[in-house]
Amino acid sequence: MSVTSTRRAPAPVPVLDVGGTHVTAALVAPATGRPLVSSVTRRPLASHTSADGILDAISSAALELPAGHRPCWGVAMPGPFDYDTGIGRFTGIGKFESLSGVDVGAGLRERLAGRAERLRFLNDADAFAIGEHRAGAAAGHGRAVCLTLGTGVGSSFLHAGRPVHDGPRVPPSGHVHRLEVHGRPLEDTVSRRAVRAHYARLAALPDERVLPDVHEIAALAGEGDAAASQAFRYAFGVLGRALAPWIDRFEADAVVVGGSMAQSWNLIHPALTEGLAEAGGTDASVLPARLPDEAPLIGAAHWAQDTPGAP
Repeated sequence: MSVTSTRRAPAPVPVLDVGGTHVTAALVAPATGRPLVSSVTRRPLASHTSADGILDAISSAALELPAGHRPCWGVAMPGPFDYDTGIGRFTGIGKFESLSGVDVGAGLRERLAGRAERLRFLNDADAFAIGEHRAGAAAGHGRAVCLTLGTGVGSSFLHAGRPVHDGPRVPPSGHVHRLEVHGRPLEDTVSRRAVRAHYARLAALPDERVLPDVHEIAALAGEGDAAASQAFRYAFGVLGRALAPWIDRFEADAVVVGGSMAQSWNLIHPALTEGLAEAGGTDASVLPARLPDEAPLIGAAHWAQDTPGAP
């Protein structure tokens, strides 16, 4: 009589994707590299509350995950943040200010009550980029520039699937938002607040209290509103012109765009490519993200497993 042994599937990797308005927790299956759909939990997060309030909210979402996962977590966080030590550096940016100087890693481990031996932090744009490289639009590209367009402009310069943060071929720290246009920060022109403010000027709106949000401006552009169309064309044309020299310097063969504003791809893509062309053009493919929601989770899980010393 033969005895058939059964192999237990590898334990999933727990991950967190922390944003300015929400936190997502999930388990990622090592065999597929994709989140287990039944595990994905998205909860609101108030980034202007106390440090304890923010840490409580993040850990509450994390504790909703089923037990039986690995003890090393991947955690995607916006910057500025010390990703090696897990300490917040949020000063003067309008969100997570209460976490400045706070040991976020220690605070979360305490709240996760034995379910987290280690937390591996990475920038949220890097997590998105790694995820798109593993399973999305950046797959197969040796050098890719990945952008997240939302409240601001997040970026990651990937070489062979690894983020590049320094050297002459990338902007300071690999962050596009540190670039300047006409002596002003890029995000004064390319950001949620900038697009809304530019539309208000073009449309001569009398009262900023009724200023439409970006998705509403996109809808107006689709209905033929000239001011709305121009607001998008200007912002993302500027982004293309600012980005073009760095795409060339990095020798990127793909530009992958995600984030909430990328949902208006029919407006962003032509403006961005026009801006790139005006700055000399590029051979890089300009692509929408294939996994805009899953990519940060996939990237965080890969980071947790790939980091030396991770279980």
